[in-house]
Amino acid sequence: MPIYVYQCDSCGVTFERQQHFSDDPLTDCPECDGHLHRVIQPVGIVFKGSGFYVTDNRAKSSTALPGETKSEKKKPSTSDSSESNS
Repeated sequence: MPIYVYQCDSCGVTFERQQHFSDDPLTDCPECDGHLHRVIQPVGIVFKGSGFYVTDNRAKSSTALPGETKSEKKKPSTSDSSESNS
């Protein structure tokens, strides 16, 4: 059963009530008999499975690898240049 949060428009009291989905929402404040409204609460989101990170489900390219820059990719290796000079 979900827990709903209600707030009174008249006195401002806020309280929680555990109700079934089929129950009608409360309309009268238990403190002052004023009008109640249900407060919408944020819902936590949990990402499960693959595909939620930069490196998941992407081609192997420089845009898919975080932290790699173009200058690191284009640097010639020192062993190749020393062999060609000899």
